[in-house]
Amino acid sequence: MQEHYFQLLVKVSSHHALFSDFLADTLPIGFEETDDGFIIRSEDELDTIVWGLEQFREALQKALGKTIELECKQEKLQNSDWVENYKKSIEPLSIGKFYIHPTWSEASSELINIVIDPALAFGTGHHPTTASSLLAISKYVKAGDRVLDVGCGSGILGIGAMKLGAVVDACDTDPISVENAQANATLNGLTFNNIWEGSASFTDKKYKIVVANIVADVLTFIANELKSALENNGILILSGILDKYETKVLAYYKDCEIVEKIAQDEWITFVLKRK
Repeated sequence: MQEHYFQLLVKVSSHHALFSDFLADTLPIGFEETDDGFIIRSEDELDTIVWGLEQFREALQKALGKTIELECKQEKLQNSDWVENYKKSIEPLSIGKFYIHPTWSEASSELINIVIDPALAFGTGHHPTTASSLLAISKYVKAGDRVLDVGCGSGILGIGAMKLGAVVDACDTDPISVENAQANATLNGLTFNNIWEGSASFTDKKYKIVVANIVADVLTFIANELKSALENNGILILSGILDKYETKVLAYYKDCEIVEKIAQDEWITFVLKRK
């Protein structure tokens, strides 16, 4: 272990999810999400990451026509065992029928356990979009249902559906996410029925439930793909939607009825059904 390591504290004023996606695609290491940004730690200096974040912020501002504040503070710190300290900060969660806990934490004797190691993935259930998606899965997925998890990330949503007895396919355009999802499924003693790198358009199967926890803009772009993957009377679980964008997203799903709206902080999850 080196004597020192570098810690980068990142704060963003908006579009937290887009910055998270950028870091997930860019970083060769994991990162910690906070309420207003991220913490990145490495034994190497992180100047290149700072530059990349600044370039991404500039491109995002031009695309959206909005000002986005970005603050990056890099520190060189004594290399104490920060991994162990980080482990202590990750608390297990109870969400609906599920108990989400890291590998080093005790399992629940009452709820359905989902093991997610933050060292392997970014989706641990702590973000409101993941939590509300799991709540919807807990309520609407039944044993034997065919489920498609689009943009599966850590695989936690598909794993939750499998724990309820569903047959789950999953996909993500990021190959690292596909690997993470498979690793987390293995941690839970499960295997995806099928998982691939790419979009929902890569399958011609029909599903009882399609879940997509992405971001609002992507949910509008792939609306037809998601609806085409549904069987008759199928259910869509859409998450990753900031409340200010809910009208924009719903405009692309006018042929669906709202079964339930789950709001947590500034985030919205919709449960929809084809009319």
